[in-house]
Amino acid sequence: MLTNKGKYGLKALVDLAGLEPGQTAFVTDIATRNNIPKKFLDTILLELRNNGFLRSKKGPNGGYALSKPADEIMIGQVIRALDGPLAPIRCASRTAFEACDDCRDPASCQIRISMTQVRDAMAAVLDTMTLTQFVATEQPSQDLVAGE
Repeated sequence: MLTNKGKYGLKALVDLAGLEPGQTAFVTDIATRNNIPKKFLDTILLELRNNGFLRSKKGPNGGYALSKPADEIMIGQVIRALDGPLAPIRCASRTAFEACDDCRDPASCQIRISMTQVRDAMAAVLDTMTLTQFVATEQPSQDLVAGE
């Protein structure tokens, strides 16, 4: 499940992807536009910068900007940087596998096998989706949002 940290990080990247080339945005402005707590966003943006997704500049003309074009930023990489592995449970992770304490045989565990399929399906979408594509994703109709 995507945490608030991951969701807010994606919102901030979408916001920054909308800037003109060479333009930067202050944390306060990003937080206000996206209804994100500023202190929490400070931490998220620092983590995104440390993972190479953002660059920052200090001073009156400072702020944050994408460090590379939006079509070179993969959504799966962003989520992993902020939230860790995509797998819904540790034993289904490819990068952070950890066997369950109560599992006798991870190789034949039906829960692990099924959750690995879920992980693979998520990765197939998120690891091929760029920030450019993410920003351009069409809004669902109100019927789908309302669950009808």
